[in-house]
Amino acid sequence: MNTLSYRTISANKATVQKNWVIVDAQGQVLGRLASKVAKLLRGKYKTNYTPHVDCGDNVIVINAAGVRLTGKKWTDREHFFHTGYQGGQIVKSPLDIYRKNPCDLVEKAVRGMLPKNRLGDAIFKNLHVYAGSEHAHQGQQPKLIDINSLK
Repeated sequence: MNTLSYRTISANKATVQKNWVIVDAQGQVLGRLASKVAKLLRGKYKTNYTPHVDCGDNVIVINAAGVRLTGKKWTDREHFFHTGYQGGQIVKSPLDIYRKNPCDLVEKAVRGMLPKNRLGDAIFKNLHVYAGSEHAHQGQQPKLIDINSLK
């Protein structure tokens, strides 16, 4: 009997296959888009997923300016920031964040769905968000995927 066939194979930094994928955010709802992008970054769609290893793909999100929110979330939702000084609490709506930089809205949503530790920081560096359809990663030959086909 071959005992090697009963061992669980864990991925490590040397054995991970990282791909480049493009996700089009045009007309997508922000929260649903962010949860699927977070799963791609984390590597949960892969068969060799290992929780303590960065085994996800590099994700390029294009057309972040075309993302949408449902209901009254553009004006009624509040995002809190703090400067670190006394009385330095800042409250912004998603519309304010979107007007300044639409990429920040997508990045904030995806960052909130990743682990809050060193691994989450390393995974977040694999996310590249662009407001328009042009990006600077043509050399990696990324593949365009349909985010709606993922579960």
